Order: sequence, then structure tokens, then C-alpha cells
Amino acid sequence: MDLPQMTDTDFGQVRDLMRHVSGITMAHHKKQLVAGRLIKRLRALGLETFRDYVLLLQRPEQHEERRLAVDLLTTNETFFFREEGHFHFLRAYLLDRESSPLRIWSAACSSGEEVYSLAMLLDSLLPCSNSWSLVGSDLCRHVLETAQSGIYPLSRAKAIPEEMLRKYCLKGVGSMDGYLQIQALLRQRVSFRCINLNDALPPDMPMFDVIFLRNILIYFDQTGKRELVSRVISRLQPGGYLFIGHSESLYGLNLPLTSCGSAVYYKEG
Repeated sequence: MDLPQMTDTDFGQVRDLMRHVSGITMAHHKKQLVAGRLIKRLRALGLETFRDYVLLLQRPEQHEERRLAVDLLTTNETFFFREEGHFHFLRAYLLDRESSPLRIWSAACSSGEEVYSLAMLLDSLLPCSNSWSLVGSDLCRHVLETAQSGIYPLSRAKAIPEEMLRKYCLKGVGSMDGYLQIQALLRQRVSFRCINLNDALPPDMPMFDVIFLRNILIYFDQTGKRELVSRVISRLQPGGYLFIGHSESLYGLNLPLTSCGSAVYYKEG
């Protein structure tokens, strides 16, 4: 049986949906990747063509299907202690910081590896139960389910320092062989929320001392990038730090941020 083909018109309408819902702009060369990911939904729904699926997505009542489509099309590549230099910078900041409680937000946390990497560092340096709080958020609910479970393939643990691996991770046995789970006490110290950074932030979001917004800005055009970063840093304390991905830049956005390291920015008071 021949696989259905996605036309340029179909792709354009899916691309418009992604931009409307998430703010993400998809280049034309992503058409085959998009088709490969969405074919799962055609099969699940018994649809024969991408045209049928696009028409389904356009129905006002199909909120859940649109969410599923966005989940499938959002890239969620991440791993523990990614971009090691950021953790060295944060360690130095924590050691030099006064003892007031610290709030950190991982604003595009995907499946949670970034959050737990931060939690391991925070607990190792600030072990008191009320000395820090950590929130992870993402647009995709299915990756947040992984984050909340704290269960990962052992193959992803290579960058976790040996001492932290022993202290904070449990090696699976039996049916969980080949996996690890983050220690329960550490999982209880963090929280996860489903937040679309393309929308107004929830009114109960507090102010943070540090925000990680890494490896998501590459999917936005200049206007979308400025709007998103402006929205996020509205929750960053003056004097706080914003971390972005090393392949990303805030050049030309005219924001109240000063570069103070490789992909690290200081919010002016």
C-alpha cells in the first residue's frame, strides 16, 4: 500500500497551525519530517490522505487533536548536563550568592533532563529544604509525563557526574533493566507545568532569579523571538540571569539584557 503524500498546500496549512499555536516557524525543507511524524495520526484515525487530516485539524472542536499534532511536531532533543559551561557558570554564581531562597525556571524543559541536572547541582550546593525551588515547563504534555516520572534510559546518563549518579539515581532491575529513575526525594523538590510560551504566562507564575530558555529560539523568526524572550524575562528578577542555547543569539532584539558569558545574559535593574 502506497503511503499518502503531503502536498505543499497541506504542509503550508500545518505550518500555519504550528505558528498560530506555538509560534514556531517551520522551514519548507521540513515537509518530509512533518509528514513522517503525522502519519501516525492518519493511521490511528483511519484517514487516507493528509488533506483529510488537515481538514480535521481545522474543525473548531478538535482542540485535543491539534494538541496531539503540535506534540508530535515539537522537537524534544535533550540530555543531562547539556552545555557544560552553563553549569560551571551557575555553580560559581551559587557559591558566590547570599543565602536567600533561589528560584529557577527551566522554561522549555522537554522530558526533564535539564530540570534534574539543575536539581542535582542545587541540592549538592544548597541542601537545605527551603533554599531553592525549581519549576520546569513545556508545551508538550507527553514529554512532561516523562519528566514527572523521572525514568530515563541508562544510555542518557553518560554526562551525569559519577558522584551525582550514585547519590540521585536508582538503577532499574527486572523489567526496568536498562533504565534509571531519579531519586524520589529529588523528584519531590521540583514541579512541572504545561505552559505555552507563545501565550500570556499564567498569572500565578512567580519571579525567578535564573531562567533557562535553551534550544528553542532557533525555531522562531526575529519578531517571534523578541516577543517570546520579552514575555519570559518579565518573570526574571532584575539582576537575574537568562541562559539560552549556544547556537542561539539575542542580537538585535533590543532587550534589557547584557551578555556576561557564552549564551548567558544579565537582566539590568
